[in-house]
Amino acid sequence: MENIGVPISNNPVSAGFPSSAEDFKEKRISLDRTLIRNKEATFYARVSGKSMIGAGLDDGDLLVIDRNLEAENGKIAVCFLDGEFTVKRLRIERNKITLIPENEKYKPIEVPEGSNLLVWGIVTYVIKAV
Repeated sequence: MENIGVPISNNPVSAGFPSSAEDFKEKRISLDRTLIRNKEATFYARVSGKSMIGAGLDDGDLLVIDRNLEAENGKIAVCFLDGEFTVKRLRIERNKITLIPENEKYKPIEVPEGSNLLVWGIVTYVIKAV
């Protein structure tokens, strides 16, 4: 992946009152260096569906996923369950794993013992289209 520097303002963009043009002096930023901690273990995937809208993951968003991070309770993970990929919040309790959607129209997925579940990676960033 080529590492390109893209201009970025030294100051945040105000979502309240306008900032002066002086606030927009540029330096360059590499999204690869900013978003990727583990180059060899990171991949991207697009969200399909609406089960995670409450967590800010909308249909078509681009996820940055780190396969090197540990599966922990409360993390948003891309999981491979019984031959299909899904993105859900992990609930890990003693001997029970539940994949929790962030949309009340969808039911939690209780992973039965003996199921073929692989936590593929942990979502570290969401890139949104406007």
